[in-house]
Amino acid sequence: MTLRAATVAGLSTTTTLADELPYGIVIAGHGSRDADAVREFEALVELVRTRAPGHAVSHGYLEFSTPTISAAVEAALAQGVRRLAVVPGVLLAARHAKNDMPAELLALAQAHPDIDFHFGAPLSLHPQLLQAAQQRILEAEAGSAQTVRRDDTCLVVVGRGTTDPDANGEVAKLARMLEEGMGFGGVYVCYSGSAKPLVADGLRAAALLGFSRIVVLPFFLFDGVLVKRIYAAAADLQQREPGLEVLQAGYLGVHPAVADVMLERAREAVEGRADMNCTLCKYRVQIVGFEEQIGEPQRAHHAPVRGLLQKEAQTATETPLPFAAYVPHPIEAESFEIIAAGRDWSGFDPAHLTILQRLVHTSGDFHAVDDIYFSAGAVDAGIRALLRCKRVVTDVTMVQTGLKRALVEQLGIETWCGVHDRESHLMSQTLGITRSAAGMRRAWEKFGNDIVLAIGDAPTAIVEATRLIRDHGWRPQLVIGLPVGFVGTRESKDDLRRCLQVPRITNSGTRGGSPWAASVVNGLMIDAVNLLAAGQTGDGTPYAGT
Repeated sequence: MTLRAATVAGLSTTTTLADELPYGIVIAGHGSRDADAVREFEALVELVRTRAPGHAVSHGYLEFSTPTISAAVEAALAQGVRRLAVVPGVLLAARHAKNDMPAELLALAQAHPDIDFHFGAPLSLHPQLLQAAQQRILEAEAGSAQTVRRDDTCLVVVGRGTTDPDANGEVAKLARMLEEGMGFGGVYVCYSGSAKPLVADGLRAAALLGFSRIVVLPFFLFDGVLVKRIYAAAADLQQREPGLEVLQAGYLGVHPAVADVMLERAREAVEGRADMNCTLCKYRVQIVGFEEQIGEPQRAHHAPVRGLLQKEAQTATETPLPFAAYVPHPIEAESFEIIAAGRDWSGFDPAHLTILQRLVHTSGDFHAVDDIYFSAGAVDAGIRALLRCKRVVTDVTMVQTGLKRALVEQLGIETWCGVHDRESHLMSQTLGITRSAAGMRRAWEKFGNDIVLAIGDAPTAIVEATRLIRDHGWRPQLVIGLPVGFVGTRESKDDLRRCLQVPRITNSGTRGGSPWAASVVNGLMIDAVNLLAAGQTGDGTPYAGT
């Protein structure tokens, strides 16, 4: 069952219109560590409550703050509500509205099969929100002592920024509609995180366009850490460019239009009219650059920070360790006892033993480790990269599928392989390179330096990676190169060994393969988990928790 549709499939048991019976409304907010953001959200909830007499209105948070969404639902049910509209208190449909909140609602629907649940659409680009944004811009202009024509003004719209291109595109659409509707001479779009350009880069670029005035509009619902940073960046720009007027427009905030749109989304949900834009949803159709996420399982990603602030307050005097040490399956444990006793390991660096013994386990050959090469500090660099960057790029899917899933999930690591997607295929045809090499080119462009690169099949992937490292400054945190074969394999690994710019793990000769590369990453993940369980990070400093 998928919950990404506008109305949550399988959760609505009737088609009764919204005005036939009272229904409860739960406004599901994101939550924040910033007290100002929480206060404003709760003030908006109170405004919704005053504009919805006869409806039980409650609220809950996805992350950090309390009450949680499940607690808000329980509070509504305690008031006798049997029909409930859950409305995302977020602006745009990205991961929270498409995955996390529907996953919460599905669990609640399963726990309360007698309750009629309806899931609303996010606020999105509603005409009333455009009008509210217009009002914030006018208020900023009215606060200036200068009179400047709109065609000599650049509007800079700052969105939250997500990993969902559809949501980021909605910010650009808002900017264009305000530009044309209000007559600005230009518009620039930037984001506070997870999308580019970032705020500081966007403001610098807008300042170079030659306008007399810049109006900075945060497309946010509430105050918070990110909005404060946006305003600080605008103030910095004003200080650096005294001849340019920089106005700071307000975010949407506790505005009647926002409350009315939330109520409209609740009515649409109960009436079965909660439309979402599925045409460009990366989970439903092939979106350029996101093809691998089609049909991705709908999982919540917020559980570790659900109600976190309350948990932190309750355990302020405690120092629990959030990770348990790696516990192998009994057969696996027995195998490694045999491996440990099967040869003399005293000549190897103790930091390398987890990886080396896993390679013996994978290959069934005690001599497989005799020609393994570790550059200085490669294991430590790999562990730090897994804990900090949390992304592993592979040359083929066999390496990707060989990674221990439980460890990947425990450490929150994302894996990526571009060998089979459309752009790699087109790049391979256009440039006359292999798809594995094209995957390396795409990883360089897509992720930059913050990756662990694991190559287990294609010598051409090593060749392209070392070319990008030497000629274009690519600096993966660790390169694992263990392809198997006879054509170019030995030469590519020798070249990687000589590539002094990056930490690297490889071997000599023709042996190797995808299971070998996966085993190296698995060994790094095991060491990382055990370090976390011991309260240490990869560089030996105490681990303070995630």
